[in-house]
Amino acid sequence: MSPIQTIFLAVGTLLLPMPALASGAEHAYLNLTHQTVGYLALVIFVAAYVLVILEEKLLLRKSKPVLLAAGIIWAMIGFAYAAQGVTETTAAILRDNFLEYSELFFFLLVAMTYINAMIERDVFQSLHFWLVSKGLSYRRMFWLTGILTFFISSVADNLTSALIMCTVAMTIGAQQPKFVTLACVSIVIAANAGGAFSPFGDITTLMVWQNGVIEFTGFFKLFIPAVINYCVPAAIMHFFIPQGIPDRIENGHTKMKQSGGIVVLLFLLTIATSITFHQALHLPPVLGMLTGLGYLNFLGYYLRIQHRQEFVGIGAIPGTEGQGSGFDIFSQIAKAEWDTLLFFYGVMMCVGGLGFIGYLSILSEFIYGELGATAANIIIGVMSAVVDNIPIMFAVLTMNPDMPENQWLLVTLTAGVGGSLLSIGSAAGVALMGQAHGDYTFFKHLRWTPVIGLGYVASIMVHMWIN
Repeated sequence: MSPIQTIFLAVGTLLLPMPALASGAEHAYLNLTHQTVGYLALVIFVAAYVLVILEEKLLLRKSKPVLLAAGIIWAMIGFAYAAQGVTETTAAILRDNFLEYSELFFFLLVAMTYINAMIERDVFQSLHFWLVSKGLSYRRMFWLTGILTFFISSVADNLTSALIMCTVAMTIGAQQPKFVTLACVSIVIAANAGGAFSPFGDITTLMVWQNGVIEFTGFFKLFIPAVINYCVPAAIMHFFIPQGIPDRIENGHTKMKQSGGIVVLLFLLTIATSITFHQALHLPPVLGMLTGLGYLNFLGYYLRIQHRQEFVGIGAIPGTEGQGSGFDIFSQIAKAEWDTLLFFYGVMMCVGGLGFIGYLSILSEFIYGELGATAANIIIGVMSAVVDNIPIMFAVLTMNPDMPENQWLLVTLTAGVGGSLLSIGSAAGVALMGQAHGDYTFFKHLRWTPVIGLGYVASIMVHMWIN
């Protein structure tokens, strides 16, 4: 044995004073929940998540602390297992966790690439100019931005859809800050509610779908509860929206770049491919998404050829002068939210490590065994208003409590829409606080939390009634 191995084993022995071995079907597991390793892992994870919460104040990207925490937690687990001569179990469980993250990573990477491609082709900019030029009243625009956010966020990134509609609200309500505030609150609610009834609408629903807990069509049972979650607070806020019609805004830049509509169609085709691969062929959804990335690659090749012909003055398509700008697929991949993707890695590996230690089993026995599934799932939704719903849902999936489908649908609903209770409860709310420049703040959102809470309770009651 090398000196380094001797040191590692000595450290592991100090951290782990001979816990009992538990034999599983394939691997032997150590009970670390009451050992130094387990306590240190909890402290490290909590410390890392405090830094995540303080991201805006510290100007420290949220991926950094959880990446470091994940490495330390798994290294301590590895030391502890090596000290007991159990070397294969840790690697096997780590690979399982990493494979689960890898599927989520590539799925999100393709989705983000398509969203960036649509932004580059001015798809969303065109939608923005179309909306602001309609000359609708404040109240009609309040409902239109919310409804569009609700449906767009069911197939696209809810953060992007919220930011687009926030820009529309700020453009229209330049002379009416109260309208901007209420519209932003409504947009955050709509973004979270719209993402709750679709496997593609939110990371939590995507994780539930990829884990095979709920079938693709099963998520649509949450459509009516999600509508209720948005409509109840929106209907109350409607009476506080200023009356009148804003000044009509004219802008001639309303055309998408060449093939912008094709990018949208290819995105829908990619989603259809992913669904088909999973439902009909029983293959992981990520394979369909990566296949769809091939669709976009070939479109990018076509656009580059068109741009090259236009540049040299031959073969230009009439009416597309100036629109056939070069399109580089890899530049769109580079624009993906890498901090978010790495944050997901760190969180999933940290939670996976805590689950491997045994803490999630204890938590599951308490929250689902003592409180019952319904109460536990409602509390989880409230928790997601403070703590990001990604680690919460991943913890639930890791605990894998024995629940019927309606309870899995309930926790999917509450984890998705619970973030609307506070502005910091979702990525959409945090982003809009930065974009709205004081018109939408934590405390302005907090004033409407009781109304949002009514929608939260109503959506749960409707779900329990119809499902």
